[in-house]
Amino acid sequence: MIDRETVLHIAQLARLGLSEEEVELFRQQLSSILEHMAILREADVSGVSPLAHASRLTNVMREDEPGPSYPPEVLLANAPDQEEQCLKVNAVLEES
Repeated sequence: MIDRETVLHIAQLARLGLSEEEVELFRQQLSSILEHMAILREADVSGVSPLAHASRLTNVMREDEPGPSYPPEVLLANAPDQEEQCLKVNAVLEES
């Protein structure tokens, strides 16, 4: 069970200002989470291999195949500024 001081310490580390009601609410919630973690810690997982994802699917994406593109006029129709069928933007990097 997490005590009030631990909740206040965590809140200070996270730079959170908590009311008294929130301190009590978070104390209860954090205690509940830790109780659930204790139950999970008891599970025998010795025969389970570690996974990066819950699904064993390796690739669910379609093949990347080239296709027709939109004409420049359609792509630049809403561009605020354009020049020679290119989107014109302000310089980001300046040479010194």
